Amino acid sequence: VVDDGSRNRDAPVAEQLAYAGDARFEFIMLPRNVGKRKAQIAAISRSSGDLILNVDSDTTLASDVVSKLSQKMRDPAVGAVMGQLVASNQNDSWLTRLIDMEYWLACNEERAAQGRFGAVMCCCGPCAMYRRSAFVLLLDQYETQLYRGKPSDFGEDRHLTILMLSAGFRTEYVPSAIAATVVPDRLAAYLRQQLRWARSTFRDTLLGLHLLRGMNWYLTLDVVGQNAGPLLLALSVLAGLAQFALTGSVPWWTIGTIGSLTLIRCGVAAYRARQLRFVGFSLHTLVNVFLLLPVKAYALCTLSNSEWLSR
Repeated sequence: VVDDGSRNRDAPVAEQLAYAGDARFEFIMLPRNVGKRKAQIAAISRSSGDLILNVDSDTTLASDVVSKLSQKMRDPAVGAVMGQLVASNQNDSWLTRLIDMEYWLACNEERAAQGRFGAVMCCCGPCAMYRRSAFVLLLDQYETQLYRGKPSDFGEDRHLTILMLSAGFRTEYVPSAIAATVVPDRLAAYLRQQLRWARSTFRDTLLGLHLLRGMNWYLTLDVVGQNAGPLLLALSVLAGLAQFALTGSVPWWTIGTIGSLTLIRCGVAAYRARQLRFVGFSLHTLVNVFLLLPVKAYALCTLSNSEWLSR
């Protein structure tokens, strides 16, 4: 258990004393807040197991997660594997419900498709298992990541996954290994998270482009789609706004096209998940257009900013 420089030291010290007699537990108390990556490395450096399971402090694992992930790791070609993420607080607000559906789509469409080719592009930190021998091999590169000469400490999950793929290991996804994690219930926290993730995605997409030459063509299509899709959406929105500003006419064609594609996507998700609630994910398009697109544009313009934006 790593305490990354908490201000309320009495709480973890009390837990440390409570588990002092249990040899399975070790507490590492870092003197100051250094971020997830360095805290993670501090724990791994003191460990000895063949497999490393990373779990965030706000995540609860189903009882069979370890066995299901470790089954995948029996193949020595697999360097990392992740489980399916769900929002443990999904019923708290409209935002947490949308994020829970967003996680389902990210896991069961994006990661599941990438996993068919052994190349999940980001094994998410709340529930990710790594092969120790592979991790140790990549430790120096992982710890000393730089961007434009400055240390880059956020986006550790995606960066470590790209390093695994670069070293020739497969990365997999196990949908039946369920991990419930707390998601932001307020827009400000959600947008800070999305800004951090967007910067990481842009940086590590560039880092991993060379991998596509030796992979299935679908993965190239996947990377192009993930980056070209938001760009096309942004151009459509800007064109619609320009039409309204210059002519005073409502851009019904743009609105209709975006709305139709949204309903098709949500309808397919509702059918695949057998859950009608995914029709309601259409509301996420409004969040995407008016909030996430500006955040991603800002992230692209501030890639050199390495502030963690979170404890």
